[in-house]
Amino acid sequence: MSAATTSRVHQGRRSASRCTVFDETMLGTLRLDGEHQEHHEHHEHRDGPDGRDGRDRRDRRIRLDLTVSADRVMRPWGTTEARAAGRVRITGLADDPNAEGELEISPLARRRIRYRIAFTAGGRRLTLDGWKSVSPRRPVASMTVLPFTLYADGAPMGTGTLRFPLSTQLLPFLASFRFPRPHEPGAFLASRWRGELGRTEVWYTTVTDPDTGSGLWLHHELTAPVDGSQPYAHGWAAVFPEDGPVRHARFGPVPWSGAAPGFDADEVTSRPGRLSGSADEGALHWDIAERPAGEPLFTFPRWSWNRPLLPAAHMLPAARSRYDGTFTHDGRTLTLSGAPGASARIYGHGNARRWAWLHADLGDGDVLEVVAAVSTRPGLRRLPPMVFLRLRRQGRDWPRRPERGAVGWAGAGRFRADTALPTWRVTGRTALRRIRIEVTQPADRTLVLDYTDPDGRHATCRNSERADAHVLLERWWFGGWRTEAEWTLDGTAHAEVGTR
Repeated sequence: MSAATTSRVHQGRRSASRCTVFDETMLGTLRLDGEHQEHHEHHEHRDGPDGRDGRDRRDRRIRLDLTVSADRVMRPWGTTEARAAGRVRITGLADDPNAEGELEISPLARRRIRYRIAFTAGGRRLTLDGWKSVSPRRPVASMTVLPFTLYADGAPMGTGTLRFPLSTQLLPFLASFRFPRPHEPGAFLASRWRGELGRTEVWYTTVTDPDTGSGLWLHHELTAPVDGSQPYAHGWAAVFPEDGPVRHARFGPVPWSGAAPGFDADEVTSRPGRLSGSADEGALHWDIAERPAGEPLFTFPRWSWNRPLLPAAHMLPAARSRYDGTFTHDGRTLTLSGAPGASARIYGHGNARRWAWLHADLGDGDVLEVVAAVSTRPGLRRLPPMVFLRLRRQGRDWPRRPERGAVGWAGAGRFRADTALPTWRVTGRTALRRIRIEVTQPADRTLVLDYTDPDGRHATCRNSERADAHVLLERWWFGGWRTEAEWTLDGTAHAEVGTR
């Protein structure tokens, strides 16, 4: 069972209220109606009139790994509505890491805890619906046993029972409880710019379509020139098809209005829950809904986002998101349904002297974000790349502090980056863990673009939304390094290398 992520940050006044976040794992069996009847008739003459043995062999194993979040502290004597997200696995039927639904937690007022979890299996949308009937006469059993019915298109298709395994999951379950402060939806999408000269602000989104293997990149940018001329909004959209060349088009520049929350440039918008726009006279057109599926992730120290003391700051309003909608390019329409990706924010003085970036959705709620950069400021430009690395695994962020990879211990033990293409690498270690990342950006899957800084200077980026990556995480254990986790991404990593 993974631990719940607890990073929630406010801009502006902090609310005194708290949320509730916890994780729960349940195991059990499912019987599909058609299989039950068919196998019952086949084995009735051999196994007795109840057909017990034959039906048991038809049971499918089911496992739920859920992260549950409520907008307030739960009160056992009341009713709490909560959201659930996680993974549903059913032997031979489903393995959906993007399941989502809701819980009604009312152990005393209504004496039940109800679950409604929707997930995808074989292209169909299924719903698991059931509740724990809380009884003071059987407090343990009633709080740990969940009978349920499985529905497809509103019609029942099977029944089953899930159980919370006390012996293995009670301690992780209790340890996963967190009571973070809430953050307002879309709070991190509001513009940071307050009229300063020489600033760049970016809203960007990267998506992988699991059905076609295509990658998407939507880049929205505000530039405030150092010479005091009018700030302008611009950007580009790009699609990286699996079966063809990269296609991109720019939009803007247009004067910056700053009237809407998020980014708004003519007909191109990036607002809470929605991305829409067009480029190249409509040859590229998109209308995409965004569903955050993770807590904010601060690649740089979180104080650097609230207090812009560093040359730049980078963060993700949600470490993971899911995307639904359409992206049309040159008469071809890409339809997204629960596609994984993320949106990120940058605010600073312009592009670095050199930089490398990686976003990798590692599955099962794990995500890796890397920014390695050399500053343009005097004194810093001669240093090797400073590495800001955030690995969110099983709900925990490593290293514990973002500064660890960039500055090490008093300048020693910093993480290292070699940003040469086509394959670049990042390595680093803390006291008990070390990581090695290798990213490959094939030339035919890489887009070369020109960036213009607020001072008019130019930089070149090489971006691939279909990069390959290999990540090895090791842990020191009894005198040696042992593999703790390993991931290989084939065309689903999002990466970029920039130079001047």
